[in-house]
Parts: sequence; structure tokens; C-alpha cells
Amino acid sequence: SIFTGACGIVNAVGNFVEKHYVLETLPAKMVTRGNFSVTSILRKCIGMELSKIAMPIVFNEPLSFLQRLSEYMEHTHLIHRACALSDSIERMQVVAAFAVSAVASQWERTGKPFNPLLGETFELTREEDGYRLISEQVSHHPPVSAFHAESLKQEFAFHGSVYPKLTFWGKSVEAQPRGTMTLELLKHKEAYTWSNPMCCVHNVIIGKIWIEQYGTVEIVNHSTGEKCVLNFKPGGMFGKELHKVEGHIQDSGKKKCRMIYGKWTECMYSVEPKVYEAHKKSKKAGADSKKLKEVSEHSCDGENTVQDTVTVIPGSALLWRISPRPHHSAQMYNFTSFAVTLNELEPGMERLLAPTDCRQRPDIRAMESGDLDTASAEKERLEEKQRAARRKRSKDEKKWSTRWFQLGVNPHTGVEDWLYMGEYFDRNFADCPNIY
Repeated sequence: SIFTGACGIVNAVGNFVEKHYVLETLPAKMVTRGNFSVTSILRKCIGMELSKIAMPIVFNEPLSFLQRLSEYMEHTHLIHRACALSDSIERMQVVAAFAVSAVASQWERTGKPFNPLLGETFELTREEDGYRLISEQVSHHPPVSAFHAESLKQEFAFHGSVYPKLTFWGKSVEAQPRGTMTLELLKHKEAYTWSNPMCCVHNVIIGKIWIEQYGTVEIVNHSTGEKCVLNFKPGGMFGKELHKVEGHIQDSGKKKCRMIYGKWTECMYSVEPKVYEAHKKSKKAGADSKKLKEVSEHSCDGENTVQDTVTVIPGSALLWRISPRPHHSAQMYNFTSFAVTLNELEPGMERLLAPTDCRQRPDIRAMESGDLDTASAEKERLEEKQRAARRKRSKDEKKWSTRWFQLGVNPHTGVEDWLYMGEYFDRNFADCPNIY
């Protein structure tokens, strides 16, 4: 095997626990798209929602969208840091950094994840990071994915449901990530909610593909009334604002307490509002705005270097820095080190996973191994099996029943949401549907 160093154990309660997830590569390099005409496929799709269009498998990456959702957890250390802080404003700025980090893995990820089959699941237990996660595809039309992550020490819960809308606009694909993220810090009896920014993939037909996130993200602490407003800036005509994120934290009286700035592709900082405003005025006055390469001694994680593209305001605190990617990431669909590990199946793991877990999807596994013909045939077979099952339910006048989540009301927002019912990790999979 060319997998290096990933290992696992089965703990006392029968859970497979991934330890030291240090996979370095995928079984095969990224498949080439050079022989496929994007134009011929997409020219009839302008203005249409792509989830309703069958796309050739060559445009995919070998992960399910459920696995993409689990990448929110790559920077779980930020949640642990927030749990340990006693001041609510300090907690808010770290939660804001976590919200930004949740979209960081999308940088240069131009492959489309596989659409989950109805009833598909994905579980992830990372004992050394102190959490476990379960997700389920709870609806197919419209496509809705629900997830629930929880601390192994009952310190936090992070959950949400996402129903993205992908639209092709001729030169770009726009992703509207509808749905709400909810983070509960149980020790502090706090709940934070927010929605992710818009995402756009440019130059999908010709030119160098690039990705931007844009829009306003509001993070609300429902316990204190404090709010963080983040502005993900569009690149603009000359790209000067590309990847930039700026915003502020305000207390319940709407007074600004901290300013937040950085790039979602690199790092995020916070600074006092007076210092931030003074810095802006000095730049406007023509003062030297040379990029500084020293981080404040108050940096939160002890890092001593920064990316050159972010100008660091003196007195700023470093909240988060993106994890470096594998040196050969470009040959692996631009996966992060975290994403590389998501399909690994250790010996004995299959009998512990739900039969609906997307690690066991034959089309994804074939694509990961570079076998496009098998992947395409399996994808078509699975989709037809799903259609046949839907026709049978319609004929029998039966409704689809979700297994691990149920539709309810988010207690913090009062809005309809998919809520985890529990019991997945009891591993009673007898009633799981046969979707593969």
C-alpha cells in the first residue's frame, strides 16, 4: 500500500478510532480533464441549477459532499480554545476564526464532490482531536445534508443542515450555501449560529480557474446578544480585495469591541478598534504601508511567522492560520492533509461502519483509484437504483424515512432544521437501507 502511517484501533465500545491520521497520498493521481469539452456539456446549462444536471464523473473529486462537510472540523482546536476562554468577547473572536476556517479547504478545490445518495451517511471519530461526527443525506429533491459533531468530553456540539444551490452562469459556477451552522459551547451555555458565505468558481470554460468567497456572515451569540459581522470581500476588477475578510465584534449594545481581518486562504487577526482606525487613517494619509512580517507577542497560538500577503497591524493577535497542504496536493485534487484521509478504510473498519457510509461507495472508491470507466459505470448504476427505489415508494405510496436525523426546530433560531436523534454510535444498523 502507498498509504503511509495511518493506523487505527477498535476501542472498548466497538468504535473504530482513527489514530495519527498521517496519510500522505491517494492511491492514484488526479484524473486529467484534458480530453473533455466543458463547453459542449455546459453550454445548455446557463442559469440552471447544476444539482439537476447529470455531469460527467471527470469533473468530480473522489469525495462525497458529506465528507466535504466533515472538513469543517479540520480546525477543531479553535473550538477547544474557545471552550477554555473565560471572556465572551474572546470566545467570539475565536468562534469567528473557526467560521472562516470552515471554508478554507475550498481554496483551489475545483473538483465537484459526489452528490450523496438518499440515506447515505458518513461518520468520523477523531479521538486525539476529541470529537466524533455523523452526517446523513436526509433529502434528495431538494438535496439536503445534515451533520452533527460532538465533543467526546461533552464540551461542545456543532451541527447544521446544508442545502446548496449550484448555478452555472456561462463563465462561472455560483454556489449558494443555504443552511445554518450552530455551535454550542456547553460549559458556557452559549450557542452561536451563522451561515457560510457565497462561493464562485470562475473561468470554468477557459483560463485559469479561481475561487472567491463573498458576502456578509453574521455570527450571533444567542446567550449574550453579542454579534460578529464578517465581510468576505469579492475580488473586484483587479483582484485587490481577493480572499480578504474584514469585520468586527459588537456587544449587546452594538458597541464595537474588536476588529477582525485577514484572508480566508491564510490567516485571521483581531485588534482593538482604535488601533484599527488609526492604521486606516495613517494609510489614507500616505504613511508607509509596507507589509510587516512580525506578529504581535500577543498572538494566540505562538506562531512567529506570517504570510506575506496579509499586512499585520501592530498590536494584532493571531487567531488562526491555515494548515499547510501536502507538497503534492495539486496532483491530488488540491486536497488538504485532512481531506486525504477521509476515504481510508483500515482492516476491520467495514464491519463497524454503517452499510450506508460513503467510504463504501464503489464509484467514489473506483475514482480514487484512477479507474474512471468503473467509476462512471458504478455512478450510473447507483443513480438508477436510487430512481427505481423512488418509483417503488411512489407506487406503494410510502414516504422516505430518515434514519439518524429528524426535521424539527432549531431551539436557538426558531427556524426549521434537521436535528440529530442520537443512537448512531450504538451501531444498530439493522434498519439501514440498501443503497449501494
